Amino acid sequence: MSGVIIQAPGGAGQPAGTPPPAAPPGAVASRAPRARRRRPLRQRLVILTFMAPAFAGLVLFFGYPLLAAVYFSFTRFDLINPPEWVGLQNWRFLLDDQNLRLAVKNTAWFVVVMVPARMLGALLVAMLLNRVRQGRSLYRTVLYLPALAPPVAATLAFVFLLKPGTGPVNTLLGHLGIEGPLWFNSPTWSKPSLVLLGLWGLGDLMIIFVAALLDVPVELYEAASLDGANAWHRFRSVTLPTISPVLLFAAVTGIIGTLQYFTQAAVAASVASGEATTGGGISSTFGFPEGSTFTYPLWLYKVGFRFNAFGYANVLAEIDRLYDEYHEDRYRASPLLRRLVRENRSLLR
Repeated sequence: MSGVIIQAPGGAGQPAGTPPPAAPPGAVASRAPRARRRRPLRQRLVILTFMAPAFAGLVLFFGYPLLAAVYFSFTRFDLINPPEWVGLQNWRFLLDDQNLRLAVKNTAWFVVVMVPARMLGALLVAMLLNRVRQGRSLYRTVLYLPALAPPVAATLAFVFLLKPGTGPVNTLLGHLGIEGPLWFNSPTWSKPSLVLLGLWGLGDLMIIFVAALLDVPVELYEAASLDGANAWHRFRSVTLPTISPVLLFAAVTGIIGTLQYFTQAAVAASVASGEATTGGGISSTFGFPEGSTFTYPLWLYKVGFRFNAFGYANVLAEIDRLYDEYHEDRYRASPLLRRLVRENRSLLR
């Protein structure tokens, strides 16, 4: 029986069961790179699809407000009338703003005094906790709890405790024959009172320092002891160099947090003045007593939400943002941080 001839489309007939002719080698070679090029493109599209929501949120909630703040800093804007371009007029007003000078002076005082005081206090408490043998977890919990208190509630409690006439602290000092200061009602003692409030809530830094101290190798202490080093020399030559990256982190975050010091100063001034209000009226008590607690964020808030000068308020906000970014960049570029990254990489290897 003769083989069945099948007519191939567009070609001559061939016997059934005969395999189709192979494609020319050049055609296969040309299709392979094209497929390889198509695959990375599809992968990129998939990655961009998953990143699109985050990218859109970044542009919408970070990029646009950032550019809008820069634009409004060159305008006269009160949220009611359309922005009016005034050029550098808002920026030139910085040189004549007496309230800004007072706010910068008070904020710098908090940076110089409060940040080192909190770091030193937290480090001392962390070192004491590491020496405790029994009940260490309980002590850590008790000392950390004040850091969880809401800032408004903690400030209200401190103003009550340090109330000049009937506060428990001055009452106790009176029984001891000591005349207590006016605390939040005195221009001299108002800022130290806020520092005491910050020391009371140092549990957040304490936990970080406890973890850093536990990471110091015991072998270094043993070697230093064999060399005759006393407690001070071990602290200076072993502990401080080892935890220096953590100290730098605490200093940078403390400075940034102090530059944004708002809630405690506003609530303390409002309650101590006896005119505690809510809403827009609270700005009338900012800085009580006699401008001693008037910080940079308080002036920014007052310019924007009491005087409705949002153009100048954006100038103040941009200066604060640039200063914060400057400290963050200094921290990222610090030799201590680079050394820490190198050590972590060597450990991972």
